[in-house]
Amino acid sequence: QVQLVESGGGLVQPGDSLRLSCAASGLAFSGYALGWFRQAPGKEREFVGAINWSGGLTAYIKSVEGRFTIARDNAKNTVNLQMNSLKPEDTAVYYCAADFGGRYSPRTVDSEYEYWGQGTQVTVSS
Repeated sequence: QVQLVESGGGLVQPGDSLRLSCAASGLAFSGYALGWFRQAPGKEREFVGAINWSGGLTAYIKSVEGRFTIARDNAKNTVNLQMNSLKPEDTAVYYCAADFGGRYSPRTVDSEYEYWGQGTQVTVSS
């Protein structure tokens, strides 16, 4: 049984940093691209960023480029999302997901991801 478990969410102030982690089990972790998505209240889920199987290739949406960084540790079956200079508009539930088809070049469409975590809430507010 595949499990992706996110952690690290919370309430922070604008300008703060937060690191989300996702621990995977039940799959050949290094054979998958890992992505982060988010969903704000009343909005559709959107792609945030993703990393290929080796960690050598990443992709981000424009609004987080230069602020967010994805890194993975294939020995520990974990992927992290380091979020700096957080803004109120970053408030959302954040999900990690695994994509076999995008393992060489990360993809941005949520329907292409086979496995999903339960999400972790990030709230940015003063």
